[in-house]
Amino acid sequence: MAPLALLSVSNKKGLIPFAKALIEDHGFQIISSGGTAKLLEKEGLLVTRIADYTKSPEILDGRVKTLHPKVHGGILAKRDSSKHLSDLLEQDITPIDLVVVNLYPFQETISKPNVSPDTAIEQIDIGGPTLIRAAAKNHAHVAVLTSPSQYTSFLDNLQKNNELISKENRIKLALAAFEHTATYDIAISNWFKQQSKVTANSNWIAAVPIKQILRYGENPHQKASWYSYENTGWGASKQLQGKELSTNNLLDLESSISTLIEFGYGTTGNNPASVPAVVVIKHTNPCGVATGETITSALKRALEADNLSAFGGIVALNGIVNQATAKQLKTLFLECVVAPGFEPGAIEELASKPNLRLLNLMPDSIDYTQQDHIRSILGGLLIQETDNQPIDSTNWNCVTKLTPTYQEMNDLTFAWKIVRHVRSNAIVVATLGQSLGIGAGQMNRVGSARLALNSAGEKASGAVLASDGFFPFDDTVRLAATYGIKSIIQPGGSIKDNASITACDELGISMMLTKKRHFLH
Repeated sequence: MAPLALLSVSNKKGLIPFAKALIEDHGFQIISSGGTAKLLEKEGLLVTRIADYTKSPEILDGRVKTLHPKVHGGILAKRDSSKHLSDLLEQDITPIDLVVVNLYPFQETISKPNVSPDTAIEQIDIGGPTLIRAAAKNHAHVAVLTSPSQYTSFLDNLQKNNELISKENRIKLALAAFEHTATYDIAISNWFKQQSKVTANSNWIAAVPIKQILRYGENPHQKASWYSYENTGWGASKQLQGKELSTNNLLDLESSISTLIEFGYGTTGNNPASVPAVVVIKHTNPCGVATGETITSALKRALEADNLSAFGGIVALNGIVNQATAKQLKTLFLECVVAPGFEPGAIEELASKPNLRLLNLMPDSIDYTQQDHIRSILGGLLIQETDNQPIDSTNWNCVTKLTPTYQEMNDLTFAWKIVRHVRSNAIVVATLGQSLGIGAGQMNRVGSARLALNSAGEKASGAVLASDGFFPFDDTVRLAATYGIKSIIQPGGSIKDNASITACDELGISMMLTKKRHFLH
């Protein structure tokens, strides 16, 4: 008996040469339905329509085509069960050896603007997932293909193994099949969540495709993989040169962009740049942040902010990298440079550093408004809104006798934009659109302040200081005063706020309370 294949695909890429090879090279008979059958017939291929095979017509405008015992009996029957084989014989059902199915383009449909709910619902496939799941369940006896990318290797395996598909390959195909239907169902579930405006599900579900197996994780003994959507975020970035991205590179790149977009990014997209700005990242913390009249001057100031820590770091720029900027970038060993674009002269200049990773990240691929912050913990996940709400200084409150000057308010705003991207406890010292010292991740706040102020040194005189959390004591204020800090911004909310306010009044420092904390763990 000739092997029987069922073909019913939405994505018809590569279908005709695949079907021809099945028939002409491997002796398959084909049954098919709908548009797949029409295309095969148009190409002159011998195909039996499902309706003719089952003696049951397609009904309900094609909603019911393949849901029939003759189809699913042929797929689900165990070939090593005499009872199953007897049932097939009694019901005049032919075993189906190969199922080739992929699903209606639901995700593509809902990604289009202004798609009506009725249109989306008609793209919810019913028969397709049933066929795929049936074949995958019975993978011991049936092969199932769900992507044109599988066609060539499947035909090669048939050729090499005398028309047999190994158990190992059938298991791999079954796994891919269940992943295909699971991803499809997740897309539908998330769409329904949006339609019903449900704010929280009893289950958190998502399907993110694998992009790359990384060389290793944070350390060489850790395995790691990168999962990413194709058209958004880092999955949409284009690497122009350099070594393969690592886990640590990606973590640092994420920190660099989340900090940089405080100043806008590129000339288009969701948040166009308001001022040229550059961020230097080391171990997920900003070590140098600056604005400038040009992207070149902003880079110079960002590197000057902490040239020592910038060594081996990542640089993110919110404007096009030109040749002059590239020459500056060459002066220091860096892991990665990311920007919305690179002029040809800049790429040519940086080609002399072949290991340096250059990434072109387009502004339209960045949208933090649609992204939750997700972390794994033992046995589960923590999911929260991303801390990216716009900064609104109208809600700040001056609590000291002195009020900040116009320039100090600009400096406080600049420092406050940075401090929420620094690991807690976080302190930022800054002036005139340039960070001077950053203290991160210390177990006590005055320890972070000491690091930031020591880094700033004499430049701290006349500068401002930002703290991501409140001051539990007045020690940070008194330390800041010894360096000449003129204004401080912090959330407030400590039972000892008055002690810090009193110290500021005593030492001639103005203080703004934001009423909003920015811990980053």
